[in-house]
Amino acid sequence: MTGTTATGTTPPVWVRSSLCGESACVEVADLGGEIAVRDSKIGDDSPVLRFTRSEWAAFIGGVRRGEFSAG
Repeated sequence: MTGTTATGTTPPVWVRSSLCGESACVEVADLGGEIAVRDSKIGDDSPVLRFTRSEWAAFIGGVRRGEFSAG
């Protein structure tokens, strides 16, 4: 995501869970109108997935309801 920013001048602020170790984490950034997700192992060279706020809210809702549980 190098060079792509929320406002065109400010680089995105990537955050990850406090439960995450040093690598193998998902990082999330608020781009204003969109939410961006990337792989922390790759960092700035990682492909970035972009979601609308409503798509992100639906995903988080599904996580909270256990829709993605393995068991």
